[in-house]
Amino acid sequence: MNIVEKILARASGKSSVSPGDVIFANVDKVMVHDVSGPGVIKVFDKLKKQGINVDKLWDSSKVWVAEDHFVPSAEKISAENIVKLENFTRNYGIEKHFKYGMGQYGICHTLSHEEAMVMPGDVYVGGDSHTNTTGALGAFACGLGHTDIAYVLLNGRIWFKIPETIYFKLNGKLPDHVMAKDLILKIIGDIGTDGGAYKTMQFGGTGIDAMSVESRLTLCNMTTEAGAKNGIVEPDQKVADYLSYRGASDIQLIHGDSNASYSETFQYEASEMEPIVAKPFSPENTVVVREAPSVELDKSYIGSCTGAKYEDLEAAARILKGRKVRIRTEVLPAAVSIYRRAMENGLLQIFLDAGVTVGPPTCGACCGAHMGVLAKDEICISTTNRNFPGRMGHVESKTYLSSPLVAAASAITGKITDPRDLN
Repeated sequence: MNIVEKILARASGKSSVSPGDVIFANVDKVMVHDVSGPGVIKVFDKLKKQGINVDKLWDSSKVWVAEDHFVPSAEKISAENIVKLENFTRNYGIEKHFKYGMGQYGICHTLSHEEAMVMPGDVYVGGDSHTNTTGALGAFACGLGHTDIAYVLLNGRIWFKIPETIYFKLNGKLPDHVMAKDLILKIIGDIGTDGGAYKTMQFGGTGIDAMSVESRLTLCNMTTEAGAKNGIVEPDQKVADYLSYRGASDIQLIHGDSNASYSETFQYEASEMEPIVAKPFSPENTVVVREAPSVELDKSYIGSCTGAKYEDLEAAARILKGRKVRIRTEVLPAAVSIYRRAMENGLLQIFLDAGVTVGPPTCGACCGAHMGVLAKDEICISTTNRNFPGRMGHVESKTYLSSPLVAAASAITGKITDPRDLN
């Protein structure tokens, strides 16, 4: 069995499973945020009216809540949703509630690893499609809808069909001007936004071994844009060290069998990789940066669960240091802990000196909600994960997806720029 099959076999109490099997699996961790949480609360209210007991969760210690999509609150509904979350966590005894404006908080898919709340081998589900991110720790991590999350909260288990697994092998170490974002855009460009439909996308090879944990998180994050059920990397000592540093203990590294089978295998040579952008209006609409359209940009956005980890901010700072931006540029660290580290290590000073606006952790602009949405005809280069019409604002705006290196280089020139081509 491969790693996902092993995880789901354990979770369902079976000695083995195969693709296509339908199983009921015990869940280890559950997350909701300020958008999915109120949706789950509505399901609870409906169940209660049907006479179903919703007075107690299966295990409140395994549940955590993030405030990230509509914080700081931009209007009345989002403010009221924060109050609903507060009442929900109090009523059900949920202690892990990361509240905006009260110490550590941030984007849910960042907190899962930044706070070491998910371990290798866990079955982790969240009320958000980019829950896939956390598969980089060696967990089976996937997003579920409101009704399924409500069921898990009450019962501690949910059904899955065992997915087929596509294996992506990277040979060699990526060049310094290429990031994990470039690799996953290349992959999505190759297989399409439906190429991973209800499948596992597993990453391996010497290039993945050489990657940091944060780079692997970027890969797994955008398996969602390929339609995958989940993304995963087999955990190694880097993962154990990463989680230990954040307070975790008793970390068990689970691996697939050496003779595990995969439905397909794709191989990439790291030395051949180039910086890539995804043009509007799809993550699969990719092109090498040096062949990208020479469009005048209005904005560069360095943020989101995809592109605002500490490593991402470091990469942007390397480009921005000693330079000035020519377009509106925003940097939003993905969690307060990352923000603080960036401050302590001088990255915020570099950003401010370059003319960049530094904002609080929020999903606001990424999902076109607030905190920097695009106007009609505006063009943005962004470290986020989606660029369909209206994703970051007006339906007639345009977003190009890129790595933090490319987004920072483009902020300097005002056009889509390969970091190697800066003067």
